[in-house]
Amino acid sequence: MSDKTFKMTLHVWRQSGPNDAGKFERYECPEVNPHMSFLELLDDLNERLIADGQEGIAFDHDCREGICGACGVVINGVPHGPQRRTTTCQLHMRQFINGPHEVWVEPFRASAFPIIKDLTVDRGAFDRIIQAGGYVSVRTGSAAEANEIPVPKKIADRAMDAAECIGCGACVAACPNASASLFTGAKISHLGLLPQGQPEREDRARKMVAQHDAEGFGGCTNHNECEAACPKGISVDFIAQMNRDFLKSMLTAKDDVPNRK
Repeated sequence: MSDKTFKMTLHVWRQSGPNDAGKFERYECPEVNPHMSFLELLDDLNERLIADGQEGIAFDHDCREGICGACGVVINGVPHGPQRRTTTCQLHMRQFINGPHEVWVEPFRASAFPIIKDLTVDRGAFDRIIQAGGYVSVRTGSAAEANEIPVPKKIADRAMDAAECIGCGACVAACPNASASLFTGAKISHLGLLPQGQPEREDRARKMVAQHDAEGFGGCTNHNECEAACPKGISVDFIAQMNRDFLKSMLTAKDDVPNRK
């Protein structure tokens, strides 16, 4: 691949704080290296802005290896950008060599993800959903012997598929209802499918779905945009699994879930 640079125009959402008005600001990027990632492009732009005495663009990032779920912006209307099953930090600029050379960058938008500043949003709602039931109440000492609890390979593989969710929030940004059903379904299923998660399976579904709704996320109406936007390709089948667990738990539960609002 050629190392020849190319020009790009970025329209970046700038917002000073959660209660301030925001707008798109135009920035020219005259030397975009095709080997840099999209976040490195923002790094380069920030260096030039700071050198000119301007304030840099705020955006989330951490591992930059596509596994932590910290990064995430909407690029030309698509969460994480045009390359499927790829996080923003792993999206390389060679994807833009042949265009488009004018790109609009904005934060994940949902009432449950309030903007903190610029491209940074508060995804604490996901943490609270996990706190509501995304755990198993068992001894957390040394690891058990691998074959102590036999788990069929088909179930182990399915649980692993659900556990791939990195909690980035792209499913929420892509959904027209701003639903976090894919995230919640994955977190419920990856525990509920395994023997260790069975004792709390029904309460887990009730409590996590209740927290999901209390956070202000919308309901799932089967648009499947979440699966298309998910950088790990989490299947909407896990939403169906969550709905089955939730319905069963609501029919058999002996007590109500406390109001979580």
